[in-house]
Amino acid sequence: MDVHDVLIKPVITEKSTALLQQNKYTFIVHPKATKTDIKRAVETIFKVKVLKVNTMRVKGKVKRVRRAVGRTPEVKKAIVTLQPGHKIEVFEGL
Repeated sequence: MDVHDVLIKPVITEKSTALLQQNKYTFIVHPKATKTDIKRAVETIFKVKVLKVNTMRVKGKVKRVRRAVGRTPEVKKAIVTLQPGHKIEVFEGL
């Protein structure tokens, strides 16, 4: 898997911005990406050293529009912990 296809977008929520204090960054990643793929992608794209990667699958929520019932898509999130002294500059303005 190409490193540019692994990371889809960063997660900007109240909880994820609180995790920035602990040097943890949250991304939505490709559903078939492994922890090794995610680590390699973050290290090559942002030029930082990754300490560990935690992943989770978030189930889609049930949504209704009139009588039709559907689901939002399932996503895979990764919380990437960087080594001390490393930062991702894109997140620093938050």
